[in-house]
Amino acid sequence: MLKDVVVNLSSQGPRDFAAEYATSIAAMFGAHITGVSFVYEPVIPDGMLGGVPVDLIELQRQENSKAANDAISRFDAAAKKAGLSAETRLLDATFGGAATRFAQISRRFDLVVVGQAQRERGPADDLLIEGALFESGRPLVVVPYIQRRGITLERVLACWDGSRTAARAIGDAMPLLERAKAVEVVIVAEERKSEEMTGANMNAHLVRHGVAASVKRIAKGDIAIQDALLSYAADSGADFMVMGGYGHSRLREFILGGVTRGILASMTLPVLMSH
Repeated sequence: MLKDVVVNLSSQGPRDFAAEYATSIAAMFGAHITGVSFVYEPVIPDGMLGGVPVDLIELQRQENSKAANDAISRFDAAAKKAGLSAETRLLDATFGGAATRFAQISRRFDLVVVGQAQRERGPADDLLIEGALFESGRPLVVVPYIQRRGITLERVLACWDGSRTAARAIGDAMPLLERAKAVEVVIVAEERKSEEMTGANMNAHLVRHGVAASVKRIAKGDIAIQDALLSYAADSGADFMVMGGYGHSRLREFILGGVTRGILASMTLPVLMSH
């Protein structure tokens, strides 16, 4: 059961798609929700420390503070409207420091929610997502920026490859899977397969938990695994996905690419990840 949810509040734009989705999760489970908003330190380009006027730095700091407080105001209003038990935290941080701080805070919650990284924000969102995934020890829901509605669990895809991270994600997602109308244990068909890779055992495990599960093998073809998964999600009308995050090292995925990075870049539905 999910009783404690934390979400990183976005200070960009008129709406916070991650906070809206997190609020809907809290409402579904009757959970307490905490919104964390960061006042980011002004960014001074390398080599310009002495060339930037002090009043310009202070102006940026004030703008960052206003944006963070506005994010809290929006969150408070949404939580109050939904009748939720809620609280907020306003913290000063650098971009790198925010990722570490948010991961540390997230360790005492049942579920962590963040928004998909947006290119115009630079590396801040990517750092926060990876920090929460690797350092919080908690399941992480990443919400795509195109998301317009709250949580629905009509059809959930549970991605399975027999790995430790996939097993961890499915276990962490059990409160959500148990509420889903239909769950498909999705396996991307490749040449190698083992007894665990067939998905039959995992499917049986879910059924014992009362989950309406079935197994679906999809062909990879000539495209990347993440593209096969997202294509099937769109074709099947899935509204939520569960998967292990970073089965390989971050460095390997950064250099060579990988399923996690591909999903995070092109996601079209909310994804629960665990590492």
